[in-house]
Amino acid sequence: MIGIVPAQGKSRKPFRGGSAVERNPVVVVSFPADNEARTLLGRELGEFSRLVFLKDLIDPEKRKAALESADVLLSFILGREISSPELLFLKKLRLFQSLLAGVDALPFPFMPKQAVLCSNAGAWAEPLAEHALCMALALGKNLLPLHAKLARGEFDNSRESLWFRRASAAILGFGGIGKATARLFRCLGMEIRAVNTTGRTLEPVDWIGTLEQLEEAVRDANVVVLSLPLTRRTRGLIGKRELEWMREDAILVNVARGALVQEEALYVHLKANPSFRAGIDTWWVEPATHGEFRLQYPFFELENFLGSPHNSNLVKGIFPVALKAAVDNVCRFLAGEPPLGVVDPADYVED
Repeated sequence: MIGIVPAQGKSRKPFRGGSAVERNPVVVVSFPADNEARTLLGRELGEFSRLVFLKDLIDPEKRKAALESADVLLSFILGREISSPELLFLKKLRLFQSLLAGVDALPFPFMPKQAVLCSNAGAWAEPLAEHALCMALALGKNLLPLHAKLARGEFDNSRESLWFRRASAAILGFGGIGKATARLFRCLGMEIRAVNTTGRTLEPVDWIGTLEQLEEAVRDANVVVLSLPLTRRTRGLIGKRELEWMREDAILVNVARGALVQEEALYVHLKANPSFRAGIDTWWVEPATHGEFRLQYPFFELENFLGSPHNSNLVKGIFPVALKAAVDNVCRFLAGEPPLGVVDPADYVED
């Protein structure tokens, strides 16, 4: 399928969940879709919509015309796909659907005001939960420093590690990623404390509260996992005070966004408290958002620190799963149903 894929004939009216799906909307795909992605998109959307693959349109005028006609925009990393001036062409856009769960990098001042903006919340949850578990286990079992000692010829089998079956986890952010992480931790027999926006959940937990109860959530937790979106409210959430609330030997794992944690405060706390450990997958300055990877402090000189290059979501077979979740939300919207993962720009843009 190249360029524009016309809607199929109208011999059979598509339905979704008992609702008639709107016919002939223009769905613009701005990310470079491979053959597998195009097949999935054609199967799920091609029957009742006009698919336009933006990467096939070299002529700037054709790109402009496609964007001006778009009812739905399906994007992966928007900043690499469409320039800010081009966003002004989206005058009739009704739905922006991201393939990403985190949308803090969106250029909100340039996003069309009339469009509903949706994240792909929960679509990448299982791989991120596995990564959080692996980081917690590696840190809790002291694998890195013990490996380093063995490499130096030191056979130190005297160091105790965390017994996870008798431990507790505070999961800050209890959406798709947080719930998936809780399910894995429960398999180890851990106590689960959760923090979300409502203080309520149907998921089995031992305690749940809101950010107003953050101190209570983290104070005695052996493991603290960050799976929150990065918003105005959560930026810099974990600083000196919050780190001091935590156990001296706590494990902090961040698979959400680097800026949830104050960089200087974390480094100072790790250096001053060798029994405190941190695992970081998401960073303050990353290539995808800043064009480079850069740290202000030498975290990797610390043996109580573990890092990975924001690749917790990169597992074989995940992209079609995430794409299908995003496409399902597009279908939900076009069927007149409330879409999932709706984002309020006011949560991200400073006054």
